[in-house]
Amino acid sequence: MPLSQPHLFSDTVRNSFCMLSMLKEEVFYPVENVLKTTFRESTCYEYRVQSHYITETLSQEEADFPLAFTLTIHKDFDTFERLFRAIYMPQNVYCVHVDQKATFAFKDAVKQLLSCFPNAFLASKMEPVVYGGISRLQADINCMKDLVASAVPWKYVLNTCGQDFPLKTNKEIIQYLKGFIGKNLTPGVLPPAHAIGRTKYVHQELLNSKNSYVHKTGKLKSPPPHNMTIYFGTAYVALTREFANFVLQDQQALDLLSWSRDTYSPDEHFWVTLNRIPGMYVFLVVV
Repeated sequence: MPLSQPHLFSDTVRNSFCMLSMLKEEVFYPVENVLKTTFRESTCYEYRVQSHYITETLSQEEADFPLAFTLTIHKDFDTFERLFRAIYMPQNVYCVHVDQKATFAFKDAVKQLLSCFPNAFLASKMEPVVYGGISRLQADINCMKDLVASAVPWKYVLNTCGQDFPLKTNKEIIQYLKGFIGKNLTPGVLPPAHAIGRTKYVHQELLNSKNSYVHKTGKLKSPPPHNMTIYFGTAYVALTREFANFVLQDQQALDLLSWSRDTYSPDEHFWVTLNRIPGMYVFLVVV
């Protein structure tokens, strides 16, 4: 989904008021924002009301087309809170994966917030996430396993990160997804020259107390399993529940995941490659 900076609108409004005040030669005294953005000690009911969460399904169309979301986060609680409030709907279901390396204070704040919503929860298994490594993909898959086990009859799962923010309402999103007619949204192409090395050579996640990163070795990888053609695309996708089950259970998908563990940024080839296995799924090509 297209994304934008979360504070753009509020900054624009504030700057406009300041400009008007200067033009009128008046002093502008900003007041406290009535929209609460920090989780404070209060009851869940008070928090939901003060933060203006939507607590009732807004239309029958949305009730009939629930969504699932994964949110993979590691910092900036206020930013996560804004994202969660923006995409929250009572008919949907939400799995939040917190980086195992995150601070205790951050983990505790996220846990407290989610305790106020019956359709939102922490992933049952947390990964120490390394940017560009298999752990980032595994975090999404961990949440996907939990979401597939959910009783909510969701139609599509969308993966997000903590710095995302939606440009469309929940209703606009489902209307857009309905246009796929049961297809997945996994934009991608054959790997461009700069991306070939990501799956050609062995890569290793390196974790230490000061820095975590993916190291490229000079060792060549074995060919992809099942004679698959590797595609390259975005890590952010919209997948049907049927396809999610395929990802979690089919041997081809499991073998590709295993093969991808020592590649660079496998989330940018995993979804798109599986969705283009000939004869398996009718896919939507978006370039």
